[in-house]
Amino acid sequence: MTYDIGAVRAQFPALATGTAFFDGPGGSQTPRPVIDAMAEALAAPLSNRGRVTAAERNADGLVLEARRALADLLGAEPSGVVLGRSATQLAYDFSRTLAKTWSPGDEVVVTSLDHDSNVRPWTQAAAQAGAEVRWAEFDPGTGELTAEDVRAVLSPRTRLVAVTGASNLIGTRPPLPEIARAVHEAGALLYVDGVHLAAHSLIDVEELGADFFVCSPYKFLGPHMGVLAARPALLETLAPDKLLASTDDVPERFEYGTLPYELLAGARAAVDFLAGLAGPGGEDRRERLAASFAALEKHEDGLLHRIEQGLAGFPAVTSYSRSASRTPTVLITLDGHDTRDAHRHLAERDVNAPSGSFYAVEASRRLGLGAAGGLRIGLAPYNDTSDVDRLLEGLGGFLR
Repeated sequence: MTYDIGAVRAQFPALATGTAFFDGPGGSQTPRPVIDAMAEALAAPLSNRGRVTAAERNADGLVLEARRALADLLGAEPSGVVLGRSATQLAYDFSRTLAKTWSPGDEVVVTSLDHDSNVRPWTQAAAQAGAEVRWAEFDPGTGELTAEDVRAVLSPRTRLVAVTGASNLIGTRPPLPEIARAVHEAGALLYVDGVHLAAHSLIDVEELGADFFVCSPYKFLGPHMGVLAARPALLETLAPDKLLASTDDVPERFEYGTLPYELLAGARAAVDFLAGLAGPGGEDRRERLAASFAALEKHEDGLLHRIEQGLAGFPAVTSYSRSASRTPTVLITLDGHDTRDAHRHLAERDVNAPSGSFYAVEASRRLGLGAAGGLRIGLAPYNDTSDVDRLLEGLGGFLR
């Protein structure tokens, strides 16, 4: 199947502004089918979920359809898909729930490669439980976090390991299946922040070995919300704090209050949009997603190569995205220049490439960049070669 970038771009109203968006890692633009699905959900009769009235059935259908779509995207079971406000909120909810089972002397492992939303909830929960925190450090020279780096800090007292599926700062993709084997051999659980990874690769939570996998639809063309996938049997063992009248069923016991039905409609539409990136296919959505992500990865790899070739022509550029396995994400600094000035220079030319540490506080520090970070260039399904050329032209003008 081919990747028709012209047809893809035609579906994004935001592109009519003429802006080249390289800020996808912070949140992608929204295609028309997702916008329409959200509007249609709000226009139809809605109420609390049920099966009696049309409004009740509409609400129930939106929830069930979203769970099925997100399960197809993640290779999970619908009954193991938890819907939340954000990945950060889900990490806090699950850290507090899991910490109920921890005791003084237990250990929790976090990594310096992660976004802070997969660090602070765990370190804070550990402190409240009297558990110890151990750090798996990545190599700042290569950007790699290996299974050995994680294994080195595991012990029989390890209860949970929190690790990123892909760094939102430099793109590094740790070898999750190898890490999962080490974690499970130690008798611990693995919580994977897949927010950045799910935007670029088809996920199979069982294949990755993740006990918990969290992602955010607004990073893959959908609305602002969070999603967690886990085995239903594992969720059954957890007892979150909840209201007396709320259900004890899984996964609903982890979902607080009335769900945002319009956002669920948008998330389902985003999955369907992704499933059509490589053109029409068969009835099986998971198979169409596999074909689409294969085509998307090839498209993004080509653009990434073009970016890196262009950056190599600028002696002032230092790239920190060096891992052999990574997403199409590049973090750079510019000798003699503040990347915040580069951000503003590009924005004046309708090229969005932001500067900062992007909440990857520990990673930025370990790279020697402190809180300032660098200029991040991230690709999304709607980027094309003209975007890349405008980016390189704008950087060239800035450096002159």
